Amino acid sequence: MAKQTSTSTLPLAWEQYDSFRHVSKPKLARVMAYWCLGFFVLLFIACWLPWTQNIRSAGAVTTLQPQDRPQTVQSTIAGRIEQWRVQEGQKVKKGDTLVILSEVKEKYFDPQLLTRMQEQLQAKEGSLEATQNKAAALSQQIVALQEGLQFSLQKARNKTRQAYLKVQSDSADLVAIKAEFEIAQAQYGRQEKLFQQGLKSLTELESRRLKFQEMQAKLQSTQNKLNISRNEQQNARLELSSLEAEYQDKISKARSDLNSTLAYVNDSKGELSKLKNEYANTEIRNSFYQVTAPQDGVVVRTLKAGLGETIKEGEAICSIMPANPQLAVELYMKAMDVPLLEVGRNVRLQFEGWPALVFSGWPNVGFGTFGGKVAVIDNMNSEGNYRILVVPDPEGTPWPEAILVGSGAYGWAMLNDVPIWYELWRQLNAFPPDYVNGAQNSSKEGKKEKAAKGQEEK
Repeated sequence: MAKQTSTSTLPLAWEQYDSFRHVSKPKLARVMAYWCLGFFVLLFIACWLPWTQNIRSAGAVTTLQPQDRPQTVQSTIAGRIEQWRVQEGQKVKKGDTLVILSEVKEKYFDPQLLTRMQEQLQAKEGSLEATQNKAAALSQQIVALQEGLQFSLQKARNKTRQAYLKVQSDSADLVAIKAEFEIAQAQYGRQEKLFQQGLKSLTELESRRLKFQEMQAKLQSTQNKLNISRNEQQNARLELSSLEAEYQDKISKARSDLNSTLAYVNDSKGELSKLKNEYANTEIRNSFYQVTAPQDGVVVRTLKAGLGETIKEGEAICSIMPANPQLAVELYMKAMDVPLLEVGRNVRLQFEGWPALVFSGWPNVGFGTFGGKVAVIDNMNSEGNYRILVVPDPEGTPWPEAILVGSGAYGWAMLNDVPIWYELWRQLNAFPPDYVNGAQNSSKEGKKEKAAKGQEEK
């Protein structure tokens, strides 16, 4: 009993002293300890929650197709502004006239230039046709000369043959006449001996002498006739030889004239082609006096002002924003993050001017962001970063229609899901996203490739 009394009276003894009351544990400390313990427990549990790794980047709105990007309209020719047909902010269709120009080069000042060039073309075509007819006539002349050469050669050969036969005939006549002459000479000699012996009369002697003289004259005539035939045969041979040379001279001259004519024809064709080229260029140049819109769009800004201002060839006149462009967002990624991206990777986007609440690790929790897909990854860096193009996600919320090309945008390329503790550890160690998983995946892929090679070798 005494022991129980001492234990019951002990607190009453402590309360007699203020120091014991001051060192006693307050109730608030216990509550704070419970809250801290609960917070750390919740924090430990939260570290195991999933976190979507992402790569952050800032960029701007652009277009996927090059023809959808803002462009400047340039003048193909040099000219002077005569009239503006549009104003800034006006919608235009493809082929609408933007500005009308006038000529500034003295070569094209003549208002009847095309008509005069057409006349030159017609005159040159007529001259070319006449020259071609002359070339055709010369070709026919050459053919006629070649045919005439064959006929003349045949005629000359026939004449030479006739002269040869005539020489043979005259030679035979000469042989016959010589035989008759020898007979007449022998008869005359016998007649003269008989006359001297008194057996023949003077009349018979003179008659035989007359026949002998006639035969002698006939022999001389036949001899002369044979010489004439031989001369004619020689002349026929000379004529046959000179005839081919004469015709070859005529044919060569005709061919020379034909070649000269053909050369003139080719020169005329070249000049005619040059005139046609100048005519076509001038005709096309006339169409460039009206500068037209290359596609549907809106005139953003006129780069030349006033009337009468001179512009150079290829100088910009105004800028146009194409209508209905296929929008995309260009983002710039670090070289360390590019290997983790591929075409088709999901990206969350926030556009300037649209309020948003973003939880980068939990993309489904926030609002005001829009989905996208990686469409293009550049293979060349720009100032140390690589550009990617993001297009709208067909399965996500459509992008706002009011966004314009050039507006600012922020993007988060979504990667794999990892625990929060791993993401914190990665950030503290400055590792790239999905470093461990990527190493594991690469090792697994390497093992698969080695196994496949082993099977192929077997």
